[in-house]
Amino acid sequence: MPPAGRPRAFDQEAVLEAAMLLFWEQGYEATSLAQLREATGLSSASLYGAFGSKDGLFARAVEHYISGPGSITDVAADEAMNPREAVARLLHGSIDMQTDPSHPRGCLIALSGTLGAPETGEAARKVVAARRAVDRARIRACVVRGVAAGDLPEDTDVDGTTTMIYGFLLGVSTQVRDGVPAHDLHAAADAVLANWATTPDHG
Repeated sequence: MPPAGRPRAFDQEAVLEAAMLLFWEQGYEATSLAQLREATGLSSASLYGAFGSKDGLFARAVEHYISGPGSITDVAADEAMNPREAVARLLHGSIDMQTDPSHPRGCLIALSGTLGAPETGEAARKVVAARRAVDRARIRACVVRGVAAGDLPEDTDVDGTTTMIYGFLLGVSTQVRDGVPAHDLHAAADAVLANWATTPDHG
């Protein structure tokens, strides 16, 4: 039996990058194990040995995305930042990321695991839904702070405003995939935030 903790014979970061790009482009359900083997250069035995299953590899690829391109949404968690500016940077930064031609367009979290057969896609849906819940909670916290700071009216419907902002963010992916240009999306983001005081320069 080989010793426990032996060094892996492959570059795990490179494997996760390849899997992330494939899931991001095609979605969880449409991505086959054969495609994952080809993209990563690993055998089925190596993939299962390292990640347990396609679901396990997807979960790790999502973590890789969240720590990389998807980290753009972390700005909403910065409580030291003006809450409106945090949301503005979240929206405009996400648009910039999702329209970047150097990788698949759109957002992996919004697109890759939303649909799927009940017997095969449930784990993937839970993984991306958990991240979406985090992003929504962060936006809600910004809205609450905006009301407390007087930047939003006291009678603001916090959950309704949160849903409006987050619904727009989720919709960016579909519009990007449909070819809506970045400048139109940036203009729409400004419109979403039009009832919030002080518009920061987003570049």
